[in-house]
Amino acid sequence: MISSSLLLVSGHVTVNACPPADRAALLAFKAALHEPYLGIFNSWTGYDCCNKWYGVTCDPSTKRVADINLRGESEDPIFQKARRTGYMTGSISPAICKLERLSTVIIADWKGISGVIPPCISSLPFLRILDLIGNQISGEIPYDIGKLSHLMVLNVADNKIIGRIPRSLADLSSLKHLDLRNNMISGTIPRNIGKLRMLSRALLSGNRIYGPIPETISYIYRLSDLDLSLNRLSGPIPESLGKMSVLGTLNLDANMISGKLPATLLSSRISILNLSRNAIEGSIPDFFGPRSYFMMLDLSYNKLKGAIPKSISSASFIGHLDLSHNHLCGKIPAASWLEHLEASSFTYNDCLCGKPLKAC
Repeated sequence: MISSSLLLVSGHVTVNACPPADRAALLAFKAALHEPYLGIFNSWTGYDCCNKWYGVTCDPSTKRVADINLRGESEDPIFQKARRTGYMTGSISPAICKLERLSTVIIADWKGISGVIPPCISSLPFLRILDLIGNQISGEIPYDIGKLSHLMVLNVADNKIIGRIPRSLADLSSLKHLDLRNNMISGTIPRNIGKLRMLSRALLSGNRIYGPIPETISYIYRLSDLDLSLNRLSGPIPESLGKMSVLGTLNLDANMISGKLPATLLSSRISILNLSRNAIEGSIPDFFGPRSYFMMLDLSYNKLKGAIPKSISSASFIGHLDLSHNHLCGKIPAASWLEHLEASSFTYNDCLCGKPLKAC
């Protein structure tokens, strides 16, 4: 009787624990990492990886591992007790790909994790979030990343990623948030990027991306935040960007963009527009109106000439304006919202005058 009771108990534990294959995959994943200060892997003991393993969550019905959430900067008590942020070295083991029901992979802000993104990550059919920000990960974005049809967040910012943006990335039909900032990504922006119809944020700044801004970006009708700054982009700004229905932030500063300033940008829904440090030429279009509302409008360090258009007075609001370091000339128009601007907004031009500069 005793032995049969023990068998019943042990059988009950086995049924309700995570599958041995998932546990083995997690332990292989752990073995490739070294975390010396916080002891976040100390809880990864016992047979049930669904029971209080730090950062691991399982599907309650299948007991398969669904989420790995390991952040090196957190409000969790383990960080508060140590009074420090996390630091981890090692690499992301391909064993993670054996966790076939993974929905979330967050291995973020550990500062020392290197190696590459396991190419097999593209084989996880249920993956919705891949967040690897703030490490030392190198190599390329997997060429077949587009197979992840449920992926909503792809964040590999602040790493050492190289290579081109894979053409297959445009096949991520569920993608809402794309963050590739501060890497060493090169090549051009794929022309088929307009297929990402669910995308709301595209953050690609601080890379080595060159070539033109594809007009197909304007097909992404949900896009509200586009940051292509600090790259090597050239050619003109597509006029169609100013016709996008929800685009609110457009950062194109510190590139090699040329051509004229599209008039569509000045009466669009964009409220943060930074085009500084480029080679934009011609005059500022006389196209401001009551729809023009800018928290920031920065056109500094370009090749703009002519007068500041009088229609700028009809803009409903401009919080921060910088027209410095151009070749503008003539009288600065008067407007109620201009009263708070300082001389630095207009300095280093050819012959601007009027408040807040010297009188004409």
